[in-house]
Order: sequence, then C-alpha cells, then structure tokens
Amino acid sequence: MNLNTELLQKKFGKSLIIRENLSKYNWFNLGGPADIFFRPENKDQLIEFLNEIRENNLEIHILGAGSNTLIRDSGVKGVVIKLGSKFSDIKLLEKDTIEVGAAILDKKVSDFAKNNAISDMEFLSCIPGSIGGGIIMNSGCYGSEISTILLSIRVIDHKGNEKVIKKDEINFFYRGTDLPKNYIILSAIFKGTVSKKKLIEKKQEELIKKKKESQPSQIKTGGSTFKNNKDKKAWMLIKESGCDKFFVGDATISDKHCNFFINNGKAKASDIEELINKVQKEVQTKTGVNLDLEIKIIGNEK
Repeated sequence: MNLNTELLQKKFGKSLIIRENLSKYNWFNLGGPADIFFRPENKDQLIEFLNEIRENNLEIHILGAGSNTLIRDSGVKGVVIKLGSKFSDIKLLEKDTIEVGAAILDKKVSDFAKNNAISDMEFLSCIPGSIGGGIIMNSGCYGSEISTILLSIRVIDHKGNEKVIKKDEINFFYRGTDLPKNYIILSAIFKGTVSKKKLIEKKQEELIKKKKESQPSQIKTGGSTFKNNKDKKAWMLIKESGCDKFFVGDATISDKHCNFFINNGKAKASDIEELINKVQKEVQTKTGVNLDLEIKIIGNEK
C-alpha cells in the first residue's frame, strides 16, 4: 500500500482509523483488522475520501450492520467503509412513499412505515441488517423481497460520481442483484400501500412471532448461512445430510435452526469457515446439491 496513511489520518481525523479491529462491527464478533477503516461524517467527506485514495487501486469493502458478514482472522486489506448515523435518516415523501438512508436498520424502516400507516414493509422487521446491504442482496422473508417495494436508489461510485438508479434498471434475483461492485448505496426510495395502522401492527407482530419461534436470537451468528435451493430449503438439506450436529472448535450449528452457524464464544473466523466448508462438502456428497453461501466472507485467506 503506497498510501501515506499519516496524511490521511491528519486529513480525516476521527473518521479514519488505521488497523481498526473489525470484530466489534459484525454479529459473529470475529475478524482481524482493516488496513484503513473509514466512517464518513457525510456524503461530501465520503467523496473527498474516495478522491484521495482513487490512484491507489485499493480494494474497497462496504460494511453494513455486519449481520451477514464473516470477516477472516487475518483482517481485510485495503479499505473498509462503514456508513454511520449520518446516513440513517428517514422521511415521508408521500402518504405511501418514504426515503431512507442506506445505513438505517431494516426494522426501523418497518416501524416508521407502520407509524405512518404504510403497509407492505412489515417483513423488514424480521431482517437483521441495514437497507443498503438489504438492497444489494435483495433481502427477503415470508414471501416478500426488498425489490417489491423499491422505487429507486441513489448511489456513488468509487470515483465519487453520484447517480440515481431506477428499480427497472436493476436486475434482481434470489438474494442478489446485478449492481456493479463499485457502487456505494447512499439512500433508497420505497413505496408501499396505505393501510390501517392496527392491521399493519398485527401483521408485523405475527411475522416477528413466527421468526422468534423458528430462529435463534441473542447469539453470535450471521443469520442464514446458505441460500435456499430451488427445490429444498438449506436447513432441510443440512439436517437430512446429518450435518446439524457438526462443529469445529467453538463454531457450532444452532439446535433451533440448522442454517444458523454460531460462534459459541471462543471460535475463530477460520473455525466458522471450516464448518461451512465441512457442511457444504457433506451435503454435496449426500444429496448432490452444492449449497451457495448467503453470508459474505471477506478478508485475506492468510
């Protein structure tokens, strides 16, 4: 890295940390340091930073709520950008339309919609992440996906150029989009349906109850580890292949939902990754199905 990190540090002050440990920024509580960790105070500072590092061809990772990210023990080369509270605003544009910052949590969007009598966003209360990450991976549950409520997004590329992209310019598919890797989502506009607050509340509560009954909570996990196969859910394939009791060190699989992998306290990221590979291999051998990852693994191999 030919970048003068001292000068960067001087220029961006408390927004920039060199060799920041990333374990506190993800739900597994795992992972090594980032070469450069940047939390922009606003859009202008983000553009300034991107211009500053542009010539260095550094790999840039965007970290959202860290709810579906496994960061390797040796850390992340290049830059990790985390959009903070300044990118978490939310406002009502019309009676059925809202604009939200990319860093706002899905649950907060669901609650805001409910309080403003907007339906169709109840499912967001069950997705443990931020809106930016949710759009990138077309998050969804219980028959709804983020793409169904999206109107447009505002993005910035790694050169600092800003643009608005309409929903029909994006190709959405199961747990993914064709959005270029060099886009950082700044905000999004969602449209729901005007309804009665009481009905929305009831639907939201039902979904949350359903989630609590079937998924573990208050644990160090990354949510669903594998994407569902088109014929069978990932947890069924794991269970049928006899992998649900597999473990590596302190990396285990939830008794409540075997598509949730857990750091039981002293696991390393490499233990979780090894467990993932072990389950993938066994499911492939037993069923012929190759399970695709839903969580993101980032960082250096060694």
